[in-house]
Amino acid sequence: MLYQSLNYSSKPENFREAVIKGISPDKGLYYPNKIKPLSKNFINNLSKFHIHEIAFEAINQFIGNSIPELKLRSIIEDTLNFDFPLIKIEKQIFSLELFHGPTLAFKDVGARFMARCLEFFNKNSNERITVLVATSGDTGAAVANGFFNISGIDVVILYPKGKISKIQEKQMTTLGGNISALEVDGVFDDCQEMVKKAFLDPQLISKRKLTSANSINIARWLPQMFYFFDGYIKANKFNLPINFSVPSGNFGNLCAGLIAHKLGLPINHFLACTNINDTVPRYLNSGIYKPNPTIKTISNAMDVGNPSNFIRIQKVYNNDFNKLKKNISGYSFNDRETKNCIKNIYQNSNYIMDPHGAIGYMGLKKYNLKHTNEIGVFMETAHPIKFSNIVEKIVDEKIKIPKRLSKTFKCKKKSLKITEYMEFKDFLLKS
Repeated sequence: MLYQSLNYSSKPENFREAVIKGISPDKGLYYPNKIKPLSKNFINNLSKFHIHEIAFEAINQFIGNSIPELKLRSIIEDTLNFDFPLIKIEKQIFSLELFHGPTLAFKDVGARFMARCLEFFNKNSNERITVLVATSGDTGAAVANGFFNISGIDVVILYPKGKISKIQEKQMTTLGGNISALEVDGVFDDCQEMVKKAFLDPQLISKRKLTSANSINIARWLPQMFYFFDGYIKANKFNLPINFSVPSGNFGNLCAGLIAHKLGLPINHFLACTNINDTVPRYLNSGIYKPNPTIKTISNAMDVGNPSNFIRIQKVYNNDFNKLKKNISGYSFNDRETKNCIKNIYQNSNYIMDPHGAIGYMGLKKYNLKHTNEIGVFMETAHPIKFSNIVEKIVDEKIKIPKRLSKTFKCKKKSLKITEYMEFKDFLLKS
C-alpha cells in the first residue's frame, strides 16, 4: 500500500514513511492510492467475528508490509481493550459511547494505535522522534496518554489558551516526562498552522525528526473506522437502515467512517454535525467551500474554522459534489440549542451527554423528520465529566468523577505560554 499526497507533488510513500513524516513534503495530506472492499461474505457475517479480527481485516491493507501480521494483531488488541456501548436514548435513536478509554474520549483509539506503530518503527533507532500535536480539546489528552513513556518519542502539544476545558488541560499538562504542553495565545487554527509550518521549516527538519499525531496523520486517522464497524454490528439487530451522526471538528472521524463505507460497511447515510463553526454544512448546502474565522463555543473540540481532513472527504468522492452530498448531510447548531438539548434529554431519558454528543443527536432529529423508518446512531465522543462546568449547570446534577481521573485533578499544571511561531520553533530547537 502506497500513500499519495493530495497536493500530488511528492512521491508516494508506504505506511511507515507516511506515518513518520505525518504530512508530505509538498504540504499535502497522505491518502491511500487504492482501497479494496472487503469480501461481501465477511461483511454479511460481521457479527460472527470478534472486534479484534474485524479491525485487523479492516486495517490490514492500509498497513501493507510495514508491520508484520502478528505485531499488527498485538497493536490492535492493545488499542481496543475497552468497549463502545450502544445506549438507547429513545425510539430508533442510540448513543455510541466512545469515551470508555483511558482519557474518556474517542481519540484514545487513534492515539493508542499510532503510539504503538511509532514505537515499533523506532525500536532499533537511536534517533528520537518528536510528535507535534495541535489540539482543540481531546486530541492532546489522548495523545499525551497514548505516548506517555513510549521510548524514543517526545510529544509537544499546542493548545489554545482558555479555549479548552479544565479537565482537558489537566490531562495534557500534568504528565511530564516525554510530554510537553505549549499554551498558545490564539485559537485552534493558530495552533494547527504552527504545526504545519514546523514541518516545512528546513532548520527544524535538519535538527529533529518530526511527525504529527493529529488526525492528519494516517495512523491516527484510519483506526477510527474500527468503532464504526463495532457500532454498526450492535445497531444492525433491528434490520433497518443505519445512519451515523458524527460531531465534527477537523473531520478525521467522519472521514474514517467514509473509509469504512468504501470497504463495504453498509452504512445508509452520514451526518456531519457541527457547532456554529459551520464551514462544511454551508458547503453541503451551497457547493462553495468558504472557511470562516473560528468562533469559541461550549463544544470546543469542534471549534475549527478550516478543517484539514475535509480534502480527504472530497477525495473519497473524487471531488464529485453530487456524490458527496448524496451520502452526507450537514447540520450546525448554536450553544443555546445545545444546552436545551442536553437539558431535555436528561429530563426525558435520564441520560447525561456532553455538548458534542448533543450536536450529533440534534442532527439525527433533524434528519429523521424525513426518514422515520431508520436507525440513528450518534457518536458520544467524550464523557460529560470533561465538560462538567457546563453540563452540571444545565442538568442541575453533580457528575460523578471516574476513578481514572481522580489522580489527574491533584496534579499540578505545567505548560509554556507562547504567542507566535518563533517561540514554538525556539522551544523545539532548545529542548
